[in-house]
Amino acid sequence: MRTLLIGANGQLGQELRHVFSDHDLIPLTHADLEVTDRKQVEEVLDRYAPDLILNTAAYHRVEECEEFPARAYEVNALAVRHLAQWAKAHQAVLLHVSTDYVFDGCLRRPYTEADPPAPLSAYAVSKLAGEYFIRAILDRHVIVRTCGLYGIAGSSGKGGNFVETMLRLATEGKEIRVVDDQVLTPTSAKELARKVRRLVETGAYGLYHITNNGACSWYEFAAAIFELSGLTPRLEPTTSAAFGARANRPAYSVLDNAKLRSLGMDDLRDWRDALAEYLDGRSRVRIQM
Repeated sequence: MRTLLIGANGQLGQELRHVFSDHDLIPLTHADLEVTDRKQVEEVLDRYAPDLILNTAAYHRVEECEEFPARAYEVNALAVRHLAQWAKAHQAVLLHVSTDYVFDGCLRRPYTEADPPAPLSAYAVSKLAGEYFIRAILDRHVIVRTCGLYGIAGSSGKGGNFVETMLRLATEGKEIRVVDDQVLTPTSAKELARKVRRLVETGAYGLYHITNNGACSWYEFAAAIFELSGLTPRLEPTTSAAFGARANRPAYSVLDNAKLRSLGMDDLRDWRDALAEYLDGRSRVRIQM
C-alpha cells in the first residue's frame, strides 16, 4: 500500500515512520509540503497517488492560536479539507489526528466518542472544524483524538514535549510550578503509532479516542517524571488561574477509548508504565548519540 505521511519529523510522525516502514511510505515534512497551499497539496498528492494519507500536521501552539486564530484555522481546518477533498476524488483513505481539547471538561468523567464537543480555545475550535470537514466530505476516514502526547523526537530538538521541558527545568535548579487542576492521560507516541497501524488494518472507519490508560493532573505527571528519573527538583502545584494562560483549557480531558474497546483493541498500558519505557528509551538514545 502506498502511504503518504504528513508531518514525518514530528513526535508521532517519527513513530509512524517506524510502524509503517513495510509500506511504500512517502514521509513528508513541512519543507516538502505546505498543507495550507491547496494547489501544492493537489500537486504533491497527484504525484505520489497514495492509497492512505496519514496527517499529523497541526498548528498546536495553543497560546499562539489565540493571537493568530486565522492561521490556526488554515492549518487545522482548511488544510484538512483540502486533504479530504483529494482523498474523496481519488478513493483514498485519510487518517487525521485530533485532540482532547475539543471538550470543555465539565463532565468530569472520561469522554467517549459519542459525547458532544464544546471547544474552549481558538486551537480547539480549529481542530474540531477539521474533524467536521472530514466527516462531511469523506466516508473512508479515521479521526483519532489523543491526549498529552510525548515522543522520542521531542528529545532531539524537533518540537519538544512536556517530559523534556520538565527534565530541562530540573537541571536549572529553579522551583518548578505545574498546574494541578487540569486532568489528562499522558500518551506515548510510540504506543499511539502502533495502535494507529492496527486500526488502519481493520478497515473500521470513523472517530476513535486513543490514549494510554489511567489519568493524572499535569502536576502528578511532572512528579512521576522526576520520580522515575531519580530527580528531586523543587516542584510545587499551582492553578490554571495563577498560571495566567491566555487560552482556556479543559479542566478534565481524559478520553475513554470506547470504540477501540468495542473492537477488542483497548490494550494500551497505564500511562506510568508507558512513561517509564519512554524515559528508558530516551536514555538509551542519548547514550548512542
